[in-house]
Amino acid sequence: MHRFALAALLLLAGCADLSPTQQRALTGTAGGAAAGAAIGAIAGNAGMGAAIGAGTGLAGGLVWDAHQRAQQSAFDAGYQTGRSGAQ
Repeated sequence: MHRFALAALLLLAGCADLSPTQQRALTGTAGGAAAGAAIGAIAGNAGMGAAIGAGTGLAGGLVWDAHQRAQQSAFDAGYQTGRSGAQ
């Protein structure tokens, strides 16, 4: 149990300085792998399900990141327009 906790802490410490894009990709991959493994276990092949889920989750995480960056860019542009018009 202590080994597992130590391994988890080391893994989390390694993720401390990830960029937002890396965080979203990692979250999507991990979530997709977990969901894929669960579905794959029901279907009889957890490994294949995890691999497919990880790939799908990675793609979803990157699509979500592109959406978030576009939203932030639009917000920043509107903010700058508002600031320049107010002065």
